Amino acid sequence: MADHYEVLGVARDASPEEIKKAYRRLARELHPDVNPGADASDRFKAVTHAYDVLSDPDQRRRYDMGGDEFGGAAGFGGFSDIFETFFGGGGGGRGTRPRSRRERGQDALVRVTLDLGDVVFGVHRDLEVDTAIVCETCEGSCCQPGTQPVTCDICRGSGHIQRTVRSLLGNVVTAQPCATCQGYGTTIPYPCSTCQGQGRVRSRRTVSLDIPAGVETGLRLQLPGSGEVGPAGGPHGDLYVEISVSPHEVFSRDGDDLLATLDVSMPDAVLGATTTIESLDGPVDLELRPGVQSGDVLTIKGRGVTPLRGSQRGDLRVGVQVVTPSRLDAKERALIEELRRRTKAPAPKLAQFHQGVFSKLRDRFRAS
Repeated sequence: MADHYEVLGVARDASPEEIKKAYRRLARELHPDVNPGADASDRFKAVTHAYDVLSDPDQRRRYDMGGDEFGGAAGFGGFSDIFETFFGGGGGGRGTRPRSRRERGQDALVRVTLDLGDVVFGVHRDLEVDTAIVCETCEGSCCQPGTQPVTCDICRGSGHIQRTVRSLLGNVVTAQPCATCQGYGTTIPYPCSTCQGQGRVRSRRTVSLDIPAGVETGLRLQLPGSGEVGPAGGPHGDLYVEISVSPHEVFSRDGDDLLATLDVSMPDAVLGATTTIESLDGPVDLELRPGVQSGDVLTIKGRGVTPLRGSQRGDLRVGVQVVTPSRLDAKERALIEELRRRTKAPAPKLAQFHQGVFSKLRDRFRAS
């Protein structure tokens, strides 16, 4: 085997930049596209292999110490080589196989923002996802159409290079990935110009998704096989859809129930009334009994959220908030004073402090 320095035409003390410059010059001269012929092809392979060894500092160091053409140093091997040999780290090249260019693609994540109505009833969404897809030009082969990978001349298709190291236990044969083909066992002389030999390209595509009712902020839905395609057209990864729910101006969620507050005038609270409220399902009639109090909860069955893994909807719970008028004309004041005299209302007294009507409501929910 010719000396690698002689193949590249550089001195043994050449710098990495000089080695790279020499390789680029020779590669342009000997590339099969520019200089066809068996002799030029053989020289091109030799130049490429020489550069692979000398451009790697570790392999160059071992080569300069007198190792073989694959960078194997003469003398005693390290304990790592011995342990690799006898405990599965490359064991003399036995059982080693070339790497597959086809690998599983990465998982992808998109975020979707929903309204509360979408959570109550479920919703269909078409998601625009920017991921890797199979290259249509080469159909995942990584090769320019009409060409195909060729067996690596250095490792002869095994994807590994064997080297023999003398040790205390005798000659030990180890295997390392071939630097020329990167362990694939084949090389691609004419990579696809569309995907640059990757077998996949970036593209925007549409994924249809039926989002079930009952989801909540932070929940992730998994779509197996809808993520990125792998290198060389490998299997797709998964797509995860992370849910975020926007706050509603009226309703809030408490488990499978919906909560809202109804402002009631003092006369309606005293005398009772029938009113119509707008739920997420549409108008609903609501009956207020005479004497209703602030903090009372009116329940409308089956107008809440459908559970994620169920069918029976929760309830709509409406908390009453009696609104006391702050401005009265003389006639209204006289009527209120007459009402106070007639009802003989007790004097105000202290009670437990509550932060708003829904503090009362939640206390009552817990108690029930």
